[in-house]
Amino acid sequence: MEASDLKRVRELDAEDAKLKRMYAELALDNAAMKELIAKKKR
Repeated sequence: MEASDLKRVRELDAEDAKLKRMYAELALDNAAMKELIAKKKR
């Protein structure tokens, strides 16, 4: 593997980690919203 390939793999790993964090935050927000809506329906 060349140095440019390694750099690209590292960039993709960093982007993947960022997207996973974003997904986790959105999933938590979604769960909290669903819980709030369920409480208001009672």
